[in-house]
Amino acid sequence: MERVIASLPVVTGPQWAGVNYFCTTRAGGVGVAPHDTLNLGRRAGDNPDTVAENRRRVRAAVPAEPLWLRQVHGSEVVDADAMDAAGEPAAGESTTGAPAQDEPAVDASVTTQPGRVLAIMVADCLPVVITDSKGLVLGAAHAGWRGLSGGVLENTLAAMRAKAPQAEGWRAWVGPGIGPQHFEVGQDVLDAFTADDPATARYFTPRPGLSGKWLADLAGLADFRLRRAGVQEVALSGLCTVSASDRFFSYRRDGETGRMALLAWLDPV
Repeated sequence: MERVIASLPVVTGPQWAGVNYFCTTRAGGVGVAPHDTLNLGRRAGDNPDTVAENRRRVRAAVPAEPLWLRQVHGSEVVDADAMDAAGEPAAGESTTGAPAQDEPAVDASVTTQPGRVLAIMVADCLPVVITDSKGLVLGAAHAGWRGLSGGVLENTLAAMRAKAPQAEGWRAWVGPGIGPQHFEVGQDVLDAFTADDPATARYFTPRPGLSGKWLADLAGLADFRLRRAGVQEVALSGLCTVSASDRFFSYRRDGETGRMALLAWLDPV
């Protein structure tokens, strides 16, 4: 679903009571090639002033400063309610193991605080938002193949259940990412998933004439693991970052490029 929020073209999924979320596209910013135009990644090789202006534009579209992460393709989760807006630990609060720095080095965050904005950056990996049927708790995760096989979605859901034991009716949206026609992987990726569950082999298609190479359905793998973990409703965007060069950044396609962001928050009180 395409929308325009605060002059930014964005994509989003099903409407859920009490929950707001969208994923930016590459449009609506001030950057120049190869980061044109709305690059939100500080570590993508772009001009820092350009990134700051792009983040300012995103900030104008959400109710509070987002909690940006320094994503490391891992599976750890930070409690956003234990961090201040700059990513520092709130006074007297635990960071659940995240380092005290401007952007926590983790790949997912959770919140039960209305108006607390979670942020996940992507450029082929999947942005995933998870919530419950009443909008009591919210989680956002960066799911590339390493994080996905390492349990980042399961860890996010576990952190959400710990914060809101009464929550039920789990639902998730899997945003734009590299599509199954473009995600060529080696035997190591196939093994990482099938060692955990042989049923995931169906999400890998052998490349004709290329021994040990496969095309992987990353969104399908995310759907599988979310449902296995107890998420009843999973919506897939079906949008491929590689094939839509006019709409999305893609690291696999371009090498040096920008980053989109998933922004998600519970309705402010």
